[in-house]
Amino acid sequence: MAEIAVFHLLANFAPFIQEEVNLLTGARDEVEYIRGEFERMTAFLRVADAMEETDPGLEVWVKQVREAAYDTGDALDMHRLHLGRHHGYGVFLRKVYCHIKTIKARHQIASEAKRIKSRLVNISEGHQRYSDMYRRQEQGSRPTVAWYDSRGDALLLKEAELVGIEKPKSQLIQWLAEDDPRLKVVSIAGMGGLGKTTLTKKVYDDPIVKKHFQNRAWITVSESFKIEKLLQSMIEQLFKEVKQPIPQGVENMDTNSLKGIINAFLKQKRYVLVLDDVWDIHAWQSFRYTFPNGNCGSRVILTTRNINLASFCSGEYHGYVYNLMPLSPEDSWTLFCRKTFQGFSCPSYLEGLSRDILRRCEGLPLAIVAISGLLSTKEKSMEEWERISRSLGAELEGNEKLTSMSRILSLSFFDLPWNLKLCFLYLSIFPEDYSIDHWRLIRLWVAEGFVEAKDGMTVEEVAQSYLNGLIDRSLIQVAERRADRRIKSYRIHDLWREILVSKSREQNIIKVASERGIAWPKKVRRLSVHQNLESEQERSCFTHLRSLIVFGSIDSFSILSKVALLGNGLRLLTLLDLEGTQLETFPNEVVKFCHLRQLSLRRTNLKTIPKSIGNLQNLETLDLKQTLVTELPDEILKLQRLRHLLLYRVDLKLVMSSFHYHTGFKAPMGIGSLSSLQKLCSIEANHENNNGMLLREVGKLTQLRRVHILKLRREDGKVLCSSLEKLKNLQSLSVSAIQEDEIIDLDSVSSPPQCLRTLYLAGHLQRLPRWIPSSFNLVRVCLWYSKLRDVDPLRSLQDLPNLASLEILHAYVGEELCFKAGAFQNLETLVLAELKELVWVRVEASSMHHLKKLSLVKCKLMEEVPSGIEHLTNLERLQLFDMPHCLISRLNRDLQGGDYWKVSHIPVVVIGGWKDGRWQGSFLF
Repeated sequence: MAEIAVFHLLANFAPFIQEEVNLLTGARDEVEYIRGEFERMTAFLRVADAMEETDPGLEVWVKQVREAAYDTGDALDMHRLHLGRHHGYGVFLRKVYCHIKTIKARHQIASEAKRIKSRLVNISEGHQRYSDMYRRQEQGSRPTVAWYDSRGDALLLKEAELVGIEKPKSQLIQWLAEDDPRLKVVSIAGMGGLGKTTLTKKVYDDPIVKKHFQNRAWITVSESFKIEKLLQSMIEQLFKEVKQPIPQGVENMDTNSLKGIINAFLKQKRYVLVLDDVWDIHAWQSFRYTFPNGNCGSRVILTTRNINLASFCSGEYHGYVYNLMPLSPEDSWTLFCRKTFQGFSCPSYLEGLSRDILRRCEGLPLAIVAISGLLSTKEKSMEEWERISRSLGAELEGNEKLTSMSRILSLSFFDLPWNLKLCFLYLSIFPEDYSIDHWRLIRLWVAEGFVEAKDGMTVEEVAQSYLNGLIDRSLIQVAERRADRRIKSYRIHDLWREILVSKSREQNIIKVASERGIAWPKKVRRLSVHQNLESEQERSCFTHLRSLIVFGSIDSFSILSKVALLGNGLRLLTLLDLEGTQLETFPNEVVKFCHLRQLSLRRTNLKTIPKSIGNLQNLETLDLKQTLVTELPDEILKLQRLRHLLLYRVDLKLVMSSFHYHTGFKAPMGIGSLSSLQKLCSIEANHENNNGMLLREVGKLTQLRRVHILKLRREDGKVLCSSLEKLKNLQSLSVSAIQEDEIIDLDSVSSPPQCLRTLYLAGHLQRLPRWIPSSFNLVRVCLWYSKLRDVDPLRSLQDLPNLASLEILHAYVGEELCFKAGAFQNLETLVLAELKELVWVRVEASSMHHLKKLSLVKCKLMEEVPSGIEHLTNLERLQLFDMPHCLISRLNRDLQGGDYWKVSHIPVVVIGGWKDGRWQGSFLF
């Protein structure tokens, strides 16, 4: 991990030495020595990084190198601030001659260089003490580690499901669905890492359970919980499931009011609620009276590490306790082989070593998946596996199973490539049970300088490969995917987070402000605030702070001011993330952070951005999503390094009911000069767009991967088409007309972006653009308010080989839709909404073979459900919202000659609609 710091430092050294050396008379030799010494250290660090966990002395040496590299980088950046005002390297170098005119300034630089040189000499002496070990390591060099590309979602959550849970799952489902009207608590108890949450999730998502209960909700309690937040989350889940508006003012209600809402909602309903990871009796008592006993057969599932707590809770409510045991040797071996050998048998010459390694995993699914994930990347040689077996033997000789598991997981951590270790440790910035947004994590890594640029790849693409490496090793889990199959969010297993926080604290990687009773280091470089800074924390010095991330709805302004005051202005800050905090005005301190690369004020109440934003000329990401900002000053054009410009607001309450649910921002003319932009969301095309000038500017942004254009006028369509032909890297295109009836004319695109994966068009279309059938990489298509007439829109879409999600909302005014045989072979999600002229839908055999979810919303369909729906054998969920009563009545299983037989094979059928201003929904079966 020290190599990251050195690598970043060396990248900054080059321009400093090449151009400033004439200004550093008397310091040139020292500066050259510093760079050379760091370069010599780099090769050794690659070996030391893989060995430091077994040698405390070496670990200290590596930490010294890392701190020296950081301090040297701080010194360089501070001198740039003092001498060059940091207006970019080129401008800086031209201005240095004008600013450094005194012997005093030169003396300061020379003095700093001598101090750093002296420090490195001392560190180098430590290097000599390890030179013999280095040579021995070189002579017996480790076999080359085979690095595999992503092999799918090889995650703990899915793999642990596949073995050893058939019996507990069957038993739990039987308890949940038994014919007893009393409210019961079913507890699943066992030590951490046994897979309690995995098993519970598998039961929770089972079709039998989904059919049996009318309402469901999942709450992760954890050791330190806030009852109000959990109750609010439960209310959101329950109301969202049935499409009912969340009661106003929930976020400001006290605990008793929130409990009252839940209790009233669940009365006379059969529900199942999960309380995951309950630690003590206090947590249970915080919830126990929230759930009504309506004698409807409702159930509460509770997972805990405390068997006594499980017995108490289940005994109090006539329930059951399932003591989850480790996997049997047979199941352990099955899981181990599936992950390690990708489904193939274990080679006979490795079986003895494999079983020896597996035996010490003690049947713990988390440990088995972690160590087998490690082995899957190794050369299948006895020498390599014997080395791993030998290391494990030293680590697993204890009786403390949690400690043993942590050591196994730590071994997987230490075996990570150097460029992944720091990225993985960085996850400790997030609070417990936090859903980690995919793009937020990538942008944080990039801003921190953790991602190494590679030829032919953007740094974001390199960061994605880092994530794939962590996924392949089952170190992070995919929590949610988007409609186009891309990963939306991740989670970290509880045990892994404990390990990461501990290691991060030991190595002074990140300081979490919510940690109590923990001494603060002398230098804090990355600060994650989960709570307000306490008085004892205020004594810490933040003059070297590089990143500040604040979580939760707290007073970010006071925290920023406090840290800035203590840190002498935070002049070295490169990352500031205040997402979701209570911020209404732009902090004046921010424009002084000249090194800032990422600024996120997402989900704050910010209304305006000052012209002084132009001072942040190193800014790469400006995230203002879900704020009240609607215009950016022209000074934004000074930010020539900007890669992600995100500014839009979505009103979720209006998504299905109003065309104008999405607002963007007024972009300054000349935005095409921001040539590094990769994401631009969302610009309003009707502002100062004389003769399509603004849209012509978009065509200059040839690095764009995603663009969203709002309020497009018909006459600007051809100009936009001309620009789109220049955006060869575009992957996501969203275009919305200025009014619902305004025509979107994109037909003149002769060469569409071949990388396009997502297409969203909102507005009147005379016909689908002719280029769509040739866009073979399209994964998701959304057509809203298109109002296509007399032309079947399916013809242009049915042969797209990668199309997985299709939404047609108010987009077709014809009476018939036919899904032809063999069409839409990879479609998984289909939404037909607001098609009020649609009389019938026919699905021919072998059409949409992989469809999993079908939603019909406010469609005419007076006679019957889609004809041929019985052919959709893989359909998992059918949603019928605001559909005609005559159609719904034909689904009655007791109606002779009805349509029940057509949908009886579908695990979940949901019927709902609006009545008296409220959403009411129910499960048909």
